[in-house]
Amino acid sequence: MWQSLAMAQNATESHLADRVLVVTGAGSGFGKLIVEMAAQRGAAVVVSDVNAEAAESVASALTEAGSRALAVAADVTDLAQVRALIERAVETFGAVDVMVNNAGTMPLAYFADHAEAAQAWDRCVDINFKGVVHGISAVYDQMISQGRGHVVNIASIYGNAGVIGSGVYSATKAAVGVLSDALRKEAQGKIKVTTVRPTGVLNTGLAGTVVNPMASAGIVGQNQDAFIERTFAQLGGTVSGPGGDIDSPEFWAIEPESIAAEVIHAIDQPWGVLISDVTIRASGELFVI
Repeated sequence: MWQSLAMAQNATESHLADRVLVVTGAGSGFGKLIVEMAAQRGAAVVVSDVNAEAAESVASALTEAGSRALAVAADVTDLAQVRALIERAVETFGAVDVMVNNAGTMPLAYFADHAEAAQAWDRCVDINFKGVVHGISAVYDQMISQGRGHVVNIASIYGNAGVIGSGVYSATKAAVGVLSDALRKEAQGKIKVTTVRPTGVLNTGLAGTVVNPMASAGIVGQNQDAFIERTFAQLGGTVSGPGGDIDSPEFWAIEPESIAAEVIHAIDQPWGVLISDVTIRASGELFVI
């Protein structure tokens, strides 16, 4: 029996073919890459973002390439908008097989920065945590009625521990991990749940939400000087040697495409197989958490 199952899985080009994915924060960054990769594997994708133009741009490009894609503007901090997002997905494609709660913000700041960071921290809680609660709440009944579904929540290695310079951000990502575990245990055998914890990744757009750039010291610790030097080198396109070679164990700055590919791998599984926890790092990274 097991040999037959393995042969059947190998014969299937993609388990994502004909599944319907809804991805929040899909107008850019990880979300955009996830919907693009999923569409290439035959999935119908719902591109959701608070930026309506960004969502429409991504969906239009996919449609022009022959994929099934729908753009829906939604602010994940508003439960009514997230419910409307799921309703549009079901009306258009008939189901929601996978919900990727990806929208996020990263307002790194020290507690001493509270005056400058207060508004960004509030928004961080609303997007990073409440946004995931809204995503789960909006899709739960639909997946239960279908008899199956898959919720993917994007957390972070920042959620692994309390980290100086990211108290609020780390707390929201830790909460996502706990929330995911609770949902997995409640819905086991009905809804699959995957928690994805990316490492620090350049060029995702999250850097634009940082309040105090010096607060990155918590994730790099004693490696801060080397990290800053290497980051400027990479941004300037001058990285060379093993540190810039993805086939080297010294590779230090993983690119967004590698993270998105691992998310797709976790999603592109038979319904009876769950990859529940995914952490993706560069093998030679300078992070200390």
